[in-house]
Amino acid sequence: MSSHPIDATSTSAWQDLSAHEAELHADLRGWFAADPARAERLSFPLADLHVDLSKNLVTDETLALLVRLADEVGLSDRLQAQLRGDHINVTEDRAVLHTALRRPAGASPALVVDGQDVDADVQAELTKMFAFADRVRSGGWTGVTGERVRTVVNIGIGGSDLGPVMAYEALKPYVQDGLEVRFVSNIDPTDLAEKVKGLDPRTTLFIVASKTFGTLETLTNARLARDWLWRELGTEDTDEARNAAVAQHFVAVSTALDKVAAFGIDPANAFGFWDWVGGRYSVDSVIGTSLAIAIGPDAFREFLAGFHAVDTHVATTPFAQNVPVLMGLLNVWYVNFLGAHTHAVLPYAQYLHRFPAYLQQLTMESNGKSVRWDGSPVTTQTGEVFWGEPGTNGQHAFYQLIHQGTRLIPSDFIAVANPAHPLKDGETDVHGLFLANFFAQTKALAFGKTADEVRAEGTAEDIVPARVFSGNRPTTSILAPSLTPSVLGQLIALYEHITFVQGVVWGIDSFDQWGVELGKKLALEIAPAVEGDTSALDAQDPSTKALIAKYLELRG
Repeated sequence: MSSHPIDATSTSAWQDLSAHEAELHADLRGWFAADPARAERLSFPLADLHVDLSKNLVTDETLALLVRLADEVGLSDRLQAQLRGDHINVTEDRAVLHTALRRPAGASPALVVDGQDVDADVQAELTKMFAFADRVRSGGWTGVTGERVRTVVNIGIGGSDLGPVMAYEALKPYVQDGLEVRFVSNIDPTDLAEKVKGLDPRTTLFIVASKTFGTLETLTNARLARDWLWRELGTEDTDEARNAAVAQHFVAVSTALDKVAAFGIDPANAFGFWDWVGGRYSVDSVIGTSLAIAIGPDAFREFLAGFHAVDTHVATTPFAQNVPVLMGLLNVWYVNFLGAHTHAVLPYAQYLHRFPAYLQQLTMESNGKSVRWDGSPVTTQTGEVFWGEPGTNGQHAFYQLIHQGTRLIPSDFIAVANPAHPLKDGETDVHGLFLANFFAQTKALAFGKTADEVRAEGTAEDIVPARVFSGNRPTTSILAPSLTPSVLGQLIALYEHITFVQGVVWGIDSFDQWGVELGKKLALEIAPAVEGDTSALDAQDPSTKALIAKYLELRG
């Protein structure tokens, strides 16, 4: 594998795509009319998912050119390098092995990277996590007063929060009765105050998720939670009582065992992971301890199996039928050739209401880069702004822009056929009515409504332009049987691999995140000024200095 990325813009496929785009006149109405088999030909199975790409602004020639681009930038080599554990995260000199987190026990051949048996390491931590989860779920783990845990509070931020909270919300029907998980991430003290409101400290377990056990927001919230526990239990008077409370009501997800112990958590109750797991790729590791407690080890294993099914598809399916590869290449097509800036993800499944937020970190932290993996400037636009809300809520909010605005917004629609709650309104199947909207929106976006069709409805001529829908608004439809742990794993892995494919085409390192570091460093430097240190305040730029001074004035 080359130490320098291939410049996609220098490939013949890129040049041919540019020429193709200049001659392409998107006409989804015409394309479907001329090609009755288009939907069948451009729909693909991905484990339990049915993925329909037919309403995208592509022809067979477009897709063939995109697949050729993938070949010419070395996607296959890069994928194999990732899967075997090469250090493709070059700025941190690390392997990228989140796919190893979901390899089944006993997978052959064993994955050995940098002299470590990765499979054995992963299974050992999963076994430890599952044993702990079973103890909590069965009541074998108790607080200091001997009462079983009824509420788990996960304290983390970024990947240590977004993944677990999204998955917990998505899999609510699988959560054990009598258990609840709450999530604290924001350093705004309101977050912790609201999350512990109404909790019984005797039945509350805190999970502090921080690989280094040094994340400012997480450790601040952990200390606040510890103070709350001591205060509510009435154990503030003696070190022995305080230590006993922490030992029974706190566990950690971290590899910094010395810092864990200094906090008061028994290192035996710390679950570890590795530097080859990026935070935004870690929900299927022990970062998911809160989820494993909530849904149980068997369901968590199903969750992992869903990831692995997609990993297998990606590794073994020719690119022309490889769903994550095709979707990643489509995103490149929209960003680099059709000028799209954003990408909407619209789940028609209320339990997936946090999925777009999860994808924001996955995609934007991964591919929001302006240099390539060798440090040279990028030669293309990179990344998109991912966003979205559940349908039908979004229909009554921002769909106007997608349907009739001036911006091209590729959109992914996700739905499940069988709901967790099959309710009826009289004789009407409400889920069927709900999914009628799912089908209608992609149809309307694709085919629109002509001026003649508007006139035929008797619309006054001066109103006709406002009621015309141009169509040719691209969508991908993803339909699953139901929202099971496996299906959720499949959806997450699908977007992980989409993100990877785009990163390879753009030649960037999708696995570092230096962009989050500068603000954190400056916050620590500014903190003394916020506390009233005049010399620190004087050291700030005029705008920051004035803002801090106004803040101090308002605080009195």
